[in-house]
Amino acid sequence: MYTYKIHLHKEIEGGYTVSVPALPGCITYGENVDEAMAMAKEAVELYIEELKERGDTIPDDSNTLEYSLNLESV
Repeated sequence: MYTYKIHLHKEIEGGYTVSVPALPGCITYGENVDEAMAMAKEAVELYIEELKERGDTIPDDSNTLEYSLNLESV
């Protein structure tokens, strides 16, 4: 089992661009959050398949902590 952080960026023209920081270049898009997450799952699976075929190490985020920091003003 692999664990990945997924970043969704809401686009001005609509929809969401999705990136997977642990997998450089693994970027996709969805019209809404559900579609974006489905596309992310597919993109990650394809990325991992490619790494396995090449015999590369498969990185994941299982040992990564993530927090959000909100600042009122600086």
